[in-house]
Amino acid sequence: MVTRDLGKELDTAVRDALAAVRATDSDAAAELADLRRRRVTRPSLVLVGETKRGKSSLINALLGVPGLSPVDAAVATATYLHFTPGPTLTATAYVPGAPEPIDVDVRQLRAWATGRGLPGGGRGPRRVELTHPAPLLQYVTLIDTPGVGGLDPAHTAVALDAVERATALLFVADASSPLSQPELDFLAAASERVDTVVFALTKVDAFPGWRRIADDNRTLLRAKAPRFADAPWFPVSARLAELALSMPAAEQAPLVDASHIAGLQHALVELAGRGHQLQLANVLRAARAELGRQEQAATARLRAAEADPAGAAKVRADRAALAARKRTESRQWALLLNTETQRARVEMVSTLRTKIGTLQQEFTDSVDKRRGDALTGLPDEVDTRLQALAVTLSDDLRATFRQVGERVLAQVFDDDELSAVLDRLNATLRHTLDANAPRDGSGDNLLIALSAGGIAMMAGRGAAFGASVLGVGGAVAGGLLIPVAGLGLGLAAGGYVLYHRRVQTDRQQARLWLRDVLGEARAALQDEISYRFTDLQYALGVAVDDAVERRLRELDAQVADIDAAAAEDAAGRSRRRTEVNAELQQLRGHLRHADDVLTRARALAPAPAPLGQEI
Repeated sequence: MVTRDLGKELDTAVRDALAAVRATDSDAAAELADLRRRRVTRPSLVLVGETKRGKSSLINALLGVPGLSPVDAAVATATYLHFTPGPTLTATAYVPGAPEPIDVDVRQLRAWATGRGLPGGGRGPRRVELTHPAPLLQYVTLIDTPGVGGLDPAHTAVALDAVERATALLFVADASSPLSQPELDFLAAASERVDTVVFALTKVDAFPGWRRIADDNRTLLRAKAPRFADAPWFPVSARLAELALSMPAAEQAPLVDASHIAGLQHALVELAGRGHQLQLANVLRAARAELGRQEQAATARLRAAEADPAGAAKVRADRAALAARKRTESRQWALLLNTETQRARVEMVSTLRTKIGTLQQEFTDSVDKRRGDALTGLPDEVDTRLQALAVTLSDDLRATFRQVGERVLAQVFDDDELSAVLDRLNATLRHTLDANAPRDGSGDNLLIALSAGGIAMMAGRGAAFGASVLGVGGAVAGGLLIPVAGLGLGLAAGGYVLYHRRVQTDRQQARLWLRDVLGEARAALQDEISYRFTDLQYALGVAVDDAVERRLRELDAQVADIDAAAAEDAAGRSRRRTEVNAELQQLRGHLRHADDVLTRARALAPAPAPLGQEI
C-alpha cells in the first residue's frame, strides 16, 4: 500500500513539475516528457565503483555462476557487460563501426571484455550483452561497468554512459578502506541521473574491521553526500558464496549464510518490483534540476520589477560593456584562443616526443642486456608501457584543455557574468563537440592500424567524444566542463606477428622493431593530438560566441523588464512584483513538493541489512 501510494505521489509530482517546466522551456519539458514515457519492463541495475572493489565477483555471486563476468577484466576494459535472461549462456558484442552485432564464443569472453587478444587484433566492443538463465535475471537486468579511477580515467566516462541506462545503482565498495574522494565524486555525478542507490560492502570475510569501515562510510556520506546518509548497506562476501558452490550440497548452507549474498539478492528482487516508481523518481530528479534553473530566472525578474535605479544602471552598464567588448574584442578573443591552442599543442607534442624518446631509450638499454629467450616478452612489455603512456597523455591533455579554457574565458567574462552563462556554455560546448563531423574513415571511433609497426590507436569521436567529460565534474573558472575522450594506445596483433617474424632472439632486429613501432606510435599520437586541439578550438569558439549572444539577450530582457517597471506608477510596479513573486512562490512550491516526494522516495530502497551481524 505504501509503495502504491508513493507511486501516485511520484506520478502527480512529475506531472506538476513537467507542467511548470513547460511554461517557460518547451524543449526541456519535451525531453523530460520523453523520459517519462519510457516504460520499465525489467529494471536495470548498474554496478558502479572503483577498480578492484569486487564488482565482477559480486555479479557472479548474485547470479550463482562463478567466472561468468571476468574478474579483474575491468582493469583493462573500455566496455561494459549487460546481463539479461535467456535459456542458455550466449554473448553478443557491439563493436563501433561493425554493421551487425558479433556473436561471441563465451570461452573468449575475457578477451572481448578487455579488448585485448581479440582475433586478428580487432577493435574492442562498446558493450557485450550476455544472456543466462540465472533466476535473478528474471527480475532485473544487471550491468557490470569498468571501475572508475585506477589506471584508465576513460573508464569513468564508460561507467557514466552505462548509468544512463540505470533504473537504480548498486554502488560497490570494499571493506579494505573507507570511500575515497574519487568514489564520492563519481557517486555525486552518477546520482544526478539516478535517484535510488544501494550500497554493497564486499570482501568482509577478508577484513575483520569491516564494521568500522562501514561506520566511516556512513560518516563520509553524511558529511559529503547527506542524501545517502541512511541509504542501505549490504555487507557481503562473494568469495564465500563461490566457495559454497564448490562444496557438496549438504555442506553449502553455512557458507551461503555467511556470505549474506542471499540477503542482497532478495533486496534486489524487492527493488525490481518497484521499477516504475524508481523510474518516476529519476524523472522527478531531472525535473527538479530544471525547476531550480527557472527559480533563478524568476528571482532575476523580481529584482527587475523593483525598478531600482542603481540596479537598472548596473544592468545597462553590463549590457553596454559586453556589447562593446564583443565589437572591439571578439577578434582579440579569437586570436587569443588560436594562440593559446597552438602554444598548448606545441607543448603537448614536445611532451609526447620526450616521453617516446625516454621509452625508446629505456627499452633499447633493456634489449642490450637480454639474451636469447629473454627477448620474447618484449612485445607485452611495450604494449603495457604504451597503454600507460596513453593514460598519462590523456591526463595531460585534459589539464591542458582546462588551462586553455581558463585563459580564454577569463578575457571574455567577469566572475558575475561567467556564473550566469556557464550552464549554457557547457551545453553548447558538449553539443558542438558531439555534432562535430568525424574524420574520414573514423565511424564512431577512429582506429588507426599502422601496418609496419602494428600499433593500434583508438580515439573517441561523435557520441563517444561528447559523452566523456573532464574527470567527473572537473571544472575551470567556476564550472566549465570540457568534453575530452581519453586517448588509447597499445600494441595490435600485427605488432606481435611482425615481432615474431623478424626478431625471435636477435637483439639487432629487436632494436629495429622497437624503433619502428615507437616511431609510428609517436606519429599517430602526434596527429591525434593535433586533431584534438583543432576540435577544441572550434568548439570553444562556437560556445563562447553562443554564450555572449545569449547573455546579451538575457540582459536585454532584464533591461526591458526594468524599463517596463519604471514606466509604471507605484501601483503598477506593485502589481508586477506581485505577479512575478507569485510565479516565484509557485516555483518554490513545486521545488518543495519535489524535494518532499523525493525524500519519501527513499523508501523505495530495500531495508538496510544490520551491520552488526557476524561474517
